[in-house]
Amino acid sequence: MRVLTWNLFHGRSQPPAGRDLSQAFVAALASWEWDAALLQEVPPWWPARIARAAGAEYRAARTSRNWGLLVRRAIAERRPDLIKSNGGGCNAVLARQRITEHSALRLRLLPERRVAQLVRLQDRTCVVNLHASAREELAARELEALWAKALAFSAGDPLVLGGDLNLRRPPVPREDISQVARRDVDHLFALGFVQSHAPQLLDRHAVVEGARIELSDHVPLVARLRVTATDDAATAG
Repeated sequence: MRVLTWNLFHGRSQPPAGRDLSQAFVAALASWEWDAALLQEVPPWWPARIARAAGAEYRAARTSRNWGLLVRRAIAERRPDLIKSNGGGCNAVLARQRITEHSALRLRLLPERRVAQLVRLQDRTCVVNLHASAREELAARELEALWAKALAFSAGDPLVLGGDLNLRRPPVPREDISQVARRDVDHLFALGFVQSHAPQLLDRHAVVEGARIELSDHVPLVARLRVTATDDAATAG
């Protein structure tokens, strides 16, 4: 199983492109190989379009700055580098198999709304997506609370938890949970899986109107996993 995590930086680039980049982001996500994608800082009108292009199902959960979204969207589609995060945002989980269960868990309302997603796929794999608070102490408390909810939600099924955790060394509550990919504050953890290959950083460069840019200020991170031998044996039995 290939799991991708990527913070989309509200659809912006480095250096700033000064224009809507939805086509470039959609094309990149549709072209990459992944089975589940955990996305953060996504313009709320993007997930359906990404899913269609990628041949995936999706579930989204709005985060912060979404009041008056029609106006925010109108500005964001014309001047994304002016409105920045005020264009509105959501988290999204995409899967190239059927999604059978989804819930959004609000972890914080102030100083900024933070929401996690808990998703179960058709093969019973559970994936959990989080964009934690920027303040380290808040992020640590959110992650601690989320682990308890995620482990209860998975109920023994294989679990992947990740996203932009805004922590460089996030703790785990159990020794059998392994970190399967990391870069800066972006992380993927797994229970019931082991790495099948080394983690991969994807090329996010794009050429827009003759200029070479980097989509987002985060690098897309992919973990390639296989179910542990114990789970394989249980399945076979």
